[in-house]
Amino acid sequence: MHQGQSTFTPNKNRYDAVVVGSGPNGLAAAITLSRKFPAVILLEAKETIGGGCRSAELTLPGFVHDICSTAHPLAVSSSFFRQLELNQYGLSWVNPEIPLAHPFEDGSAVFLHRSVEITADVLGRDGRAYKDLLMPFVKNYEKLLFDILRPIPYPANPLLVANFALRALSSAEGLIERKFNNPQTRALFAGLAAHAMIPLNEPATAAFGIILATSAHAVGWPFVRGGSQKLADALSSCFLDRGGEITTGNPVYSLRDMPRATYYFFDVTPRQLLDISGFSFSANYRQRLSRFRYGPGVYKMDWALREPIPWKADICKKAGTVHLGNSYEEIAASLRCANKGDISLAPYVMLAQQSLFDSSRSPEGRHTAWGYCHVPHGSKEDMADVIEKKIEKYAPGFREVILARNTMSAAAMERYNQNYVGGDINGGRQDIFQIYTRPVAALNPYKTSQSNVFICSSSTPPGGGVHGLCGYYAARDLIK
Repeated sequence: MHQGQSTFTPNKNRYDAVVVGSGPNGLAAAITLSRKFPAVILLEAKETIGGGCRSAELTLPGFVHDICSTAHPLAVSSSFFRQLELNQYGLSWVNPEIPLAHPFEDGSAVFLHRSVEITADVLGRDGRAYKDLLMPFVKNYEKLLFDILRPIPYPANPLLVANFALRALSSAEGLIERKFNNPQTRALFAGLAAHAMIPLNEPATAAFGIILATSAHAVGWPFVRGGSQKLADALSSCFLDRGGEITTGNPVYSLRDMPRATYYFFDVTPRQLLDISGFSFSANYRQRLSRFRYGPGVYKMDWALREPIPWKADICKKAGTVHLGNSYEEIAASLRCANKGDISLAPYVMLAQQSLFDSSRSPEGRHTAWGYCHVPHGSKEDMADVIEKKIEKYAPGFREVILARNTMSAAAMERYNQNYVGGDINGGRQDIFQIYTRPVAALNPYKTSQSNVFICSSSTPPGGGVHGLCGYYAARDLIK
């Protein structure tokens, strides 16, 4: 964090718990703590709450854009969020029937339908293999997520988890080459696995593809009606209803910037935690935290559009999310470049078009689009022209419908949200060596070497994604 001093006058002389950071995990920790403690306060450095779940008018008035997270399969299926009945706080979901389309430059496309059977039909000769791979997990989706989205899992459903691990611990490359013959199916699965942000030949990258495909069929890839900010707002209202306090515009640089408390929880990454002065972490713990590894960054774009994107493939006009990568090989090469520190001239692009399904996102007759590609850690490279040229290959005339655009390099993403170190939106590299050992290998990964200080960000298990489970499990462990 930048050096300085905040000015904050608490309402109480002492709190049971202070939570720093109002992303989904910070809010989840605060809500969970408020179940046991009467005096819990959440501190947020920026003027608005939300972390990765913020929305704003980034281009033109009336156009609502999600600054980072936009499609939320893990949020709608989160075992913690489901406890809270957030609909009573105004949260509602928009769920496209086509969660994902994957077009190709020749105008053809494959897609994920909410129905596994329809998707299998689309995939032709690979349909049987796709259905055999996913159906056991679609049928048992809630049980599977409960077991794998936990700190060091002790599965309640060991046979299901063993079946998943048998496939998920493979590299995406290995699974693709074993299971699928059609180049379009291979590209589709590669695009799903690429959400891991690490090379597709690395172990356990298949897990990301399996989980995202399974979630598309089990719960969809929904948007929050009105913008992702509404999810953060609903969580904050839930916390305030339980007697919690929230203060914004309150950056934390040292222990002096917080009110006195019995416990402190930090929705920050290891780098930010180490920068906060006043704590007595052991030298060993500091050294272990300093070895935490971050992944590549993203270059993010938002567009205000005169009309919907003019896709060649009509199915894309019905899809909430669109993945742009003309082949498995192209997607894999794009990820290798970002991880090696190189700029890809043919980047894999993830794009969402929320306003097709949520009219509150834009003025009548107008539309929004959201997209990003992977870039090297900390990159300042301007990728806007490369990304728009890429979209033009699948949607000729795209640039003609653009009214305005907003861009954020990986470096700019970190300036906006310091948890996005180097533009890494996953809170740290999510490879097999750092999935359950984040931020350090420990039976209780949330507890620091100072007994009353905890870390509860996506740099802890179960990692990145809008599900609130890092904050929930961190706080639950203390309460238990």
